[in-house]
Amino acid sequence: MTIRSPSVAGMFYPGDAAACRQELARYLDKVPPGRLSGPVLGGVVPHAGWVYSGPTAAHLYARVDPAVETVVLLGAVHHWGVDAPSVYPDGAWRSPLGDCLVDGELADALISSPDSVVGSSREAHAHEHSIEVQVPFVQYLAPEARILPLAVPPSRLALTAGQQLARAILGLNRRAVMIASSDLTHYGPRYGMAPAGLGAKALAWAKANDQRLIDEVVALHGSQVLQVAAEDRSACGAGAIAAAIACAQALGATAGRLLHHTTSHDAQPMGQPSDFVGYAAIAFLA
Repeated sequence: MTIRSPSVAGMFYPGDAAACRQELARYLDKVPPGRLSGPVLGGVVPHAGWVYSGPTAAHLYARVDPAVETVVLLGAVHHWGVDAPSVYPDGAWRSPLGDCLVDGELADALISSPDSVVGSSREAHAHEHSIEVQVPFVQYLAPEARILPLAVPPSRLALTAGQQLARAILGLNRRAVMIASSDLTHYGPRYGMAPAGLGAKALAWAKANDQRLIDEVVALHGSQVLQVAAEDRSACGAGAIAAAIACAQALGATAGRLLHHTTSHDAQPMGQPSDFVGYAAIAFLA
């Protein structure tokens, strides 16, 4: 069996099982109680180091049904050479919590359709962190679930990939949830984006920039997500988000809900706001 070994364990999140479990429990314990208006079919989480993004991601994961059979993890693409949606086809992903099996049957159903826009590529996932940091969340909360890792670049193919993913899920009658991994606005000189300078005005500007995208995600406007993210530079995983929206809608999602919105500066303040990244947890509800 092919095993995808972790690339950022010990850096983005703890490298041993006990520390992983302790951190995950701490994040989840801080999620306020409350019922949503319907079942969670999917959503959006961030993918930075857990110390920054983990508490936000927990707001969605805490509401995922632990009896889910497959968690489709749609990832941002941070490396050159991934030009089309690419699935990790089989085997398992290893984390400090053990090996998490890939739903190879669902992967095959997705890529074997004659009109599929999704290809099979282990290489597309070799060093990408956006999905990897989600795997321990899945293992902790839904230990029997399999995953389907799907890297999605921000093109119009994302919408088609999401629709084809839904068709494959329905064809196999899978109890599945689709989670898009994306950070939001990358603000500051380090990122070449500082139109409001530094300080409090910069933080307010970046949050407003995030909010324009969040509004489209909550409205389940997949096409607009791609457009707004490109225009405003407000998401690194716009393709993953658009694909997740298209899939969730085909499976019955009718509304989105913002669960949490923050920035890396708010999570770990270090002087005046200068270089920071936005994070949001959003649920797609039936």
